[in-house]
Amino acid sequence: MNLTTDRGLSAYGEPPQPRGAQLLNDPLLNKGSAFTDQERDALGLRGLLPPRVFTIEEQVQRSLGSLRRKPNAIEKYIFLTALQNRNETLFYRLVTDHVEEMVPLIYTPTVGQACLEYGSNFRRPRGLFISIKDRGHIAEILRHWPHEGARLIVVTDGERILGLGDLGALGMGIPVGKLSLYTACAGVHPYYTLPITLDVGTDNEKLHEDPFYIGLRQKRARGEEYDAFIAEFVAAVRSVFPKALLQWEDFGNTNAFRLLHDYRQKLCSFNDDIQGTAAVALAGLIAALRLTGGRLRDQKLLFLGAGEAGTGIADLFVAAAREEGLSEGEARSRCWFVDSKGLVVKDRGDRLAEHKLPYAHVHPIVPTLAEAVNALRPTALIGVSGTPATFTQEIVAEMARLNARPVIFALSNPTSKAECTAEQAYAWSDGRAIFASGSPFAPVELNGTRHVPGQGNNIYIFPGVGLGALVSESREVTDGMFLAAAQTLAQLVQPEDLAMGRVYPALTKIREVSLGIATAVAEAAYAQGLAARARPADVTGDIRGRMFDPKYPSYV
Repeated sequence: MNLTTDRGLSAYGEPPQPRGAQLLNDPLLNKGSAFTDQERDALGLRGLLPPRVFTIEEQVQRSLGSLRRKPNAIEKYIFLTALQNRNETLFYRLVTDHVEEMVPLIYTPTVGQACLEYGSNFRRPRGLFISIKDRGHIAEILRHWPHEGARLIVVTDGERILGLGDLGALGMGIPVGKLSLYTACAGVHPYYTLPITLDVGTDNEKLHEDPFYIGLRQKRARGEEYDAFIAEFVAAVRSVFPKALLQWEDFGNTNAFRLLHDYRQKLCSFNDDIQGTAAVALAGLIAALRLTGGRLRDQKLLFLGAGEAGTGIADLFVAAAREEGLSEGEARSRCWFVDSKGLVVKDRGDRLAEHKLPYAHVHPIVPTLAEAVNALRPTALIGVSGTPATFTQEIVAEMARLNARPVIFALSNPTSKAECTAEQAYAWSDGRAIFASGSPFAPVELNGTRHVPGQGNNIYIFPGVGLGALVSESREVTDGMFLAAAQTLAQLVQPEDLAMGRVYPALTKIREVSLGIATAVAEAAYAQGLAARARPADVTGDIRGRMFDPKYPSYV
């Protein structure tokens, strides 16, 4: 795979060069007002553009000014979507040059509202919509994608979009946004990316009544019908795009775990909500130890929320603690969960979901989170519940009483779903909390000290993992690769980050972070015999040379 060519087509042969209006309408090739005079004459563009030639730097400044004049985040999201559909190189130049400003607009927290309004704001389709009614024709539909050789697919069925629930076909904003981050943050060429929404219906009655809803107005398919649909989809991907890496995204708990289990070795794939969230949270915990002292194996974690994100974090914590000498049982005993019915324990009286069973310990029934904190005395409190304002002043203050530096991770997205805000965590702990969140929060001034909260966002993990798997042509993405990614991310946190209380690197360093993680993942693939490519002498240099840099090519 070559990610550096103008269009990423070296493995497939160059198609005929489009000209004139056709060229201006191709977002991967369009340069807009940056086409030179020589290019305008050679490519039939004379008169189709105003006469002045602009540099990409000037275009970025013009686009930035237009963006900043938009009145709110959703209007900025719409502007950026239109720019991406018109000129992808300029879009990615703008995002990479102003990553801290742009990422919250193209992904969390804005993408949540964008998904809610996806139908009413629908302008131009992006990606593939495959519905349950397309059974028997899925491979044919995949071949409708105009770019041969898709290598990176993000797919959702829209059942659990962020913390917003079942949004059906409106969930397409998530695969589109995630793939934009793959390009901006890890240099995966946009030619290779393919967002897909599997429309199996929705149980959201409001969407059935919405006149602008873009998906099927029917209940969700489940059981054998759903499973047969997914099986055909996986087989079609393997047939049409045999080198593709697939990322399962925002599937409901009832399907997420078993789909990952059933298909991860049949199709190179991973679930970002389970494995990516786990790695970024574990990285934050490891980095926090440089502030709190102690070893990872000695920590006690209390999770609010026992779904795919929480148990995924716990599973990866167990793997890391076992590397430090604990048995699996001992490591699991360090992880406790509170769900909607209270502390998850063996004899609670209700039937526990399978993924909760390994963490159902012997303990008296505890009905509330506040009581669980008091009873268990955890060193870290991790929110993955999707329920806002659940880390109350009483709970945070108790964590601060129990720990000199309490670790408070409010990871639920979007911002409206965060278990507490950064300001609350710092204020209620007298500034001693080590805080991270899923969505960004502004720095907080408290008692003369400036606290900079870390964003425990999967953006630090999945782009690098995907890039490493792609360049090595790994047959599988293993749990060990995610552990390596977490450990690499934690190592990249600098003393100046920790001095501000931040347990993640600055987002401005995201491409170097992704490169480091991609190197670790590729090295794991080479070492484990999973890579179809031979290991190059310089793995980091090989990956760096394949990363897409948004610059205009010359056409003459």
